[in-house]
Amino acid sequence: MLSALVTALRAALVTLVLTGVLYPLAVTGLSQLLFPEEANGSLVTGEKGQVVGSALIGQGFSQPGYFQPRPSAAGAGHDATASSGSNLGPTSQKLRERAVAEAERLRRENPEAWGPVPAELVTASGSGLDPHLSPEAVRWQVPRVARARGVEPGRILSVVEEHLEGRTLGILGEPRVNVLLLNLALDRQFGELPSTRPTSTAGAP
Repeated sequence: MLSALVTALRAALVTLVLTGVLYPLAVTGLSQLLFPEEANGSLVTGEKGQVVGSALIGQGFSQPGYFQPRPSAAGAGHDATASSGSNLGPTSQKLRERAVAEAERLRRENPEAWGPVPAELVTASGSGLDPHLSPEAVRWQVPRVARARGVEPGRILSVVEEHLEGRTLGILGEPRVNVLLLNLALDRQFGELPSTRPTSTAGAP
């Protein structure tokens, strides 16, 4: 009996050291060596060197001179500590009402936009933290951003095209644009607006 207990304790101790200490240390060390930026959260810094967010976590922007991301159901919006979707199904009346209200708001704020409101601008992502939009959803907002900044739409569109990201490894996912990086690029090229604080900074470190 005592021998079996000692053997079990030894096995538990070895497993604890291997999986609870050595393995995490090895993975952490390799990630810091091979992918230091990603391992440290893909932090994004502003013009003054201050951390303004992460390239992996969306932030909400409400000012007309900035591109807006898709809606978020994570906490108060883009909250990395409360990542989640709305859990509303396609037949949900509440989801339909919310999407209709969001579409009406977008049409009011984007009177020069051509075509229907892109679906992703009225529906939240599964995580609520998606930092990207499709090129089509970004281009749809160009007239509003250009008007708010007093810049020709073509110049705004050029910045958008410079920030297009292709499919991962050429085959995975879809072309996309990181909204935070795009808005920071607008500030660098055309100047910061009076307030650059997003509507929700929960996702920012």
